[in-house]
Amino acid sequence: MKNQSVIGGLFAFSAFLLWGLLPVYWKAFGKTAAIEVLAHRIFWSLIFLILIVLILKKWNEFILIFKNRRTILVLTGTSFLICINWLTFIWAINANHIVETSLGYFINPLMNVVLGVVLLKERLNRLQTIAVLLSVIGVLTSIIKFGEFPWIALLLSLTLASYGFLRKVVKVESLVGLTFETLLVAPIALVYILNNLMTQQGAFLQNHQLDLLFLGAGIVTATPLVWFASAARKLNLSTVGFFQYLAPSCHLFIAIYIYNEPFTQTHLYTFGFIWLALIIYSYDSLVLRTYKQWNQ
Repeated sequence: MKNQSVIGGLFAFSAFLLWGLLPVYWKAFGKTAAIEVLAHRIFWSLIFLILIVLILKKWNEFILIFKNRRTILVLTGTSFLICINWLTFIWAINANHIVETSLGYFINPLMNVVLGVVLLKERLNRLQTIAVLLSVIGVLTSIIKFGEFPWIALLLSLTLASYGFLRKVVKVESLVGLTFETLLVAPIALVYILNNLMTQQGAFLQNHQLDLLFLGAGIVTATPLVWFASAARKLNLSTVGFFQYLAPSCHLFIAIYIYNEPFTQTHLYTFGFIWLALIIYSYDSLVLRTYKQWNQ
C-alpha cells in the first residue's frame, strides 16, 4: 500500500510538472499562428492517443461510447470546451501572458466551487464562502489596478472547470474520453492542415525544427494525462488535488525568470488574495473533512 502511494505520488508529480513546463514547449513555436498549433495538437494527439488506447487495451471502452447518444452529446460539448482552453492557452503563451495563465489555473479549484453553487445549488460553508470572496477580491484588484478585465485567466479557469463538471456527468475514463473528444474535432483540424499545405500558408513542412514540435504535440498532450490517470488510481483525489498547484507555480516561475514577464505589486496583491483563498479552501477540503470522517 505504501509503495502504491509512493508510485502514485511520483506519477502525479510528473504529470503536473510536465503540464507546468508546457509553456516552454508552446513558446518554441514562436510566431506560428495559435490556430495552426492547435490544429496539429488535435491531429497528432489523436494518433498518439489511439496508440495508447490500443496498448492499454481500452479499445472496447472506446467503442462503447458510440452506443450511447447522451455520452456522445456530452463529449461533443467537452471537446468544444477543451479546444477553447487549448487555443487560449497557446495564444496566451506566445502573446507573453504566461503570468495570467498561471492565475487562471490557480483560480480553477475555486471556479469549480462556484459552478457547484450555480449549477448544482450546492451550499457553501463559512470557509468556502471566505475563499470565494477572497478570490473575487483578487480578480477585482487586477481590474481596478490594471484597468483591464483578466479575461485570459477567467476563460482558462471557466472552460477547464466546465469541462471537469461535464466529464463527471458521463462515466468515461479520462484517456478514453479525450481520445473520443479529439476524434470529434480531428476532421476539422485535418482539413485546416491540408488547406495550409495546398496553399503553402502554414508553417508545417517549412522548418524541420517546427515539424518535430508539431509531431511532438500529441506526445506532450497525452503523456501527462496517462500519468495523471495512473496517479488517480493509486491516490485519494484530495491528495492528487494538492499536486495541481505545481503546474501554475511552474508557469509563474517560467514567466518571471525565463521570459522576463513583469510581476508587479498589483500582481502580488492579486495572487496573494488567490493564494490565501486556496490555503483556506485546501484546509477546508482536507483537514476539516478528514476530521469529520474520523468523528463519524
